Amino acid sequence: MSFYLIGIGGAGMSVVAELLHAKGEVVGGSDAKDSKNLDHLRSLGIEVFVGHDAAHVPADARVVISTAVRESNPELVIARERGQEVLHRSQALALAAKGLDFVAVAGAHGKTTSSGMLAAALSQAGMDPSFAVGGVVTGFNTGAHLGASSVFVAEADESDKSFLNYSPRVALVTNVEPDHLDNYGSREEFEQTFLKFAQKIVPGGLLVVCSDDEGAARLGRAYEELGGRVWSYGGLTEDEGLWRGQKHAVVSAANLAPAHASATVCFDGQETELSLNVGGAHNLENATGALLVGIELGVPMERMATALHSFKGTGRRFELRGKAQGKVLVDDYAHHPSEVAAALRQARVESGGGRVLVLFQPHLYSRTKTFATEFAKAFQLADRLYITDIFGAREDPVEGVTSQLISNQVPGAHYIPDMREAAQAIANEAREGDLVITMGAGSITSMGEVILNRWGASK
Repeated sequence: MSFYLIGIGGAGMSVVAELLHAKGEVVGGSDAKDSKNLDHLRSLGIEVFVGHDAAHVPADARVVISTAVRESNPELVIARERGQEVLHRSQALALAAKGLDFVAVAGAHGKTTSSGMLAAALSQAGMDPSFAVGGVVTGFNTGAHLGASSVFVAEADESDKSFLNYSPRVALVTNVEPDHLDNYGSREEFEQTFLKFAQKIVPGGLLVVCSDDEGAARLGRAYEELGGRVWSYGGLTEDEGLWRGQKHAVVSAANLAPAHASATVCFDGQETELSLNVGGAHNLENATGALLVGIELGVPMERMATALHSFKGTGRRFELRGKAQGKVLVDDYAHHPSEVAAALRQARVESGGGRVLVLFQPHLYSRTKTFATEFAKAFQLADRLYITDIFGAREDPVEGVTSQLISNQVPGAHYIPDMREAAQAIANEAREGDLVITMGAGSITSMGEVILNRWGASK
């Protein structure tokens, strides 16, 4: 076996497994629980195990881990004892992309959607790129694909600094808003690491940034001062101090119709219309960033704009889960205050004047503690908040840090620790015309079926 992936069922790891397998490598791995991702990998002929056991690990395999894998994991322990090569997921992904024109999409928010947009649009434009996206791209039913062209599009993760393992030809940075401060410690360190990422761009390559975001604008300016090529895009804010790169795409005349956002984009003396099959101002900005990447890769502006219309979303990004009795259920991955606010602004448009009810599962104790007040402010855009216990993921519980740090600041919020009880409660409250959102980066997505069943609908 060439590669053994611990946690192979995770969104990022399963993509790496699929890409390595598509390149002809012998791949296997394990995960703590069975899942649809494991079923998909099995269908490809990849050997997977449920449960972690040292006996599963071939002695000749390179072992791939993510930051979530603890040193006490028995499979990692045996690999260390044997002296086997241990790679981070990003290193394995870089191996899968070796020799290709690497496009890395980074940012605290929007990177899954933006990389999915690029995968869909470049495919529609006839380029057939390889891609690795941390979510299922609608229409492809996968987050990974080994294409025939020289282009490889990948979502680049900043949470553990692993995006520093890449050397992209083009880097798209959607925003540089501080997150993961348990790892970085400060805004300054967070932004400095993004600059290090930009400096990994190959000579002659391009950095594309959203200048509507203060952190991304500072990144673009700093990289330009170092002699780098920088293109920027923006226009959906009223910031008079907007910074512009060497070439700048202006987004204007935005129409935020439900599920069909559109806008005019002017770039390098040309003008085109962006008409999307997804809603939200944030998606217009994501699409403009993707448009500029396509132009850099040689796709004519008008053709790239038309191709972006083919994008129909990614899994868990304002994903429609079902309708029943005049009620709508949507699932969203938002787990940072800015993402929550963007999703709720979109929900207010999509609901058509109906109420917006949110079932939220905070992700990480550190993030909940750091951003509790910001979360509470974002949830003011909802009509009702139901909040469950924190999904700790890689973190251990922290004394005094609970979801009530958020709910206590939101008038009328319901704190129900058990997510099944919370799902049943929000389903019972929903009435005709309401839009209900299950929200968070953890296991809350599984509660969609509970809500739909309570409404008497099938998934």
